[in-house]
Amino acid sequence: MTHPARVRVERVREANTATTLELFFDLVFVFALTQVTALMAADVTGRGLLRGALLIAVVWWCWVGYSWLSNVVKADEGWARVTMLVAMASMFLLALAIPESFEDLPGGLPGPTVFAIGYLVLRLAHLVLFWIISGDDAGLHRQVARFAPTMVGGTAFLLLAADTSGDAQLLLWVAAIVADYGGTLIIGSRGWRLNSASHFAERHGLIVIVALGESIVAIGMGVTELPISWPIIVAATLGLSVSASLWWVYFDTSALLGERSLARSRGEHRVAMARTAFTYLHLPMMGGIVLVALGLKKVLEYVGDTEHHTLSDPLYGVPLWAMYGGTALYLLALVAFSYRCYRKLKIFRLVTVGVLVAVVPLVANIPALATLGVLAGALIALNTAEVLRFADDRRQLRHDDDQVHAG
Repeated sequence: MTHPARVRVERVREANTATTLELFFDLVFVFALTQVTALMAADVTGRGLLRGALLIAVVWWCWVGYSWLSNVVKADEGWARVTMLVAMASMFLLALAIPESFEDLPGGLPGPTVFAIGYLVLRLAHLVLFWIISGDDAGLHRQVARFAPTMVGGTAFLLLAADTSGDAQLLLWVAAIVADYGGTLIIGSRGWRLNSASHFAERHGLIVIVALGESIVAIGMGVTELPISWPIIVAATLGLSVSASLWWVYFDTSALLGERSLARSRGEHRVAMARTAFTYLHLPMMGGIVLVALGLKKVLEYVGDTEHHTLSDPLYGVPLWAMYGGTALYLLALVAFSYRCYRKLKIFRLVTVGVLVAVVPLVANIPALATLGVLAGALIALNTAEVLRFADDRRQLRHDDDQVHAG
C-alpha cells in the first residue's frame, strides 16, 4: 500500500509471523545485553547493579518501540525495511558505547554522548515512520502525536546526563526512564494498533530466547581463557540447566496461554493487555535474565580461576543476589504476566520466589558451585511440580485445546 506521503509500506495481518529482518535486529539487541552484563561484571557493587538496571530499561525501550511498529507494518517491506536497518545501526552504536555510557574513557569520542546520540537516532527513526504510516488513521495519528513528547523528554534527559556525573547523572537517567515509561502509561492505550496477536507474542517469545542465549554466552565467556576442568564442566552443565529451566517456565504453558488470551481480546482491551503483559512485564524478565547471567559468569570464574579462588570459596554479595534475585524477579514477572493475561495465580512460582530469597543468607556460606546446584535443583523442582500437578490441563493445552487453562 502507498500512503499520501508516497511511502510504501505493507500492513501486518493477523496471520503474519516474525520476519528474518526482525530476527536480525534481535541479534544486535542481544549484543547490547552482553555489553550490559560485562559492564556489571566489571563493577560488582550496588552502583554497578543500578547502572546495569538503568541500561536494561533504556535498551529494552528501544526494542519495544520497534516491536509495536513492526506489528503495524511489515518490517522487511518498503521504507519499514530502511527504518529497521537505520535502527539496527543505531542500536549497534548504542551497544558499542555501553561500556562508556556513564564514564568516558580516555581518548576517542565522549562515550556518554555517543550513547545518547545513538538513542536519539533510534527513537527518532521510530517516531518518524510511525507518524507517516498513521496518516490515514486518525486515532493512531493522535496517539503518535501524544507519544512524541515522551520520546523528546526521555532523549533530552539522556543528553543532559551525558554532560554530568555521579548522583546527578543517575537521577537524569531515572528521569529519562520515567519520561518514557511513565509518559506512555499516562497517554493510555486508546489509538494504538495491534494487528497480529500471534506476531506480537512470537516476537516477545523470541526475545526471551535471545536473552536466555545471552545467559549461555555469559557461561562460556566466564571461562574463555581458563583451562577446561571437571569443576568447569559441572558448573557449565548446572548453568545450562538453570537457563533451560527458565526457558521451560516461560514456554511450557505460559507463553501459549498468553498468546491465546491476547488473540481472543479485541480493540483497546487487546492493546492494554499487550502494553501491560508484554511491553512492561517483559522488562523485569529481561532484567532477571541478565542478572542471572551475571551470577553464572561469576560462578564460572570462581570454579575455573584456581589462581585466585578455591572450590570452597562461597559466592556472596552482589553476584549471589544477582543470581538468586534475578531468578526470583523473572518468576515474579511471569506470575504477573499470567495473572494479567488469563487470571491464573501461579502459586508454585510464588513459593519458589519466597524460598530463593529466604535461602540467600544460607547459601552465602557454601561453595559457589553448591550455590549454583541449589538454584538449579530449585528450578527443576518447580517445573516438575507444575508438570505433575497440572498434567491433564497441560496435556490438553499443548494439544491445541484452547478452552483449558493450565495451572
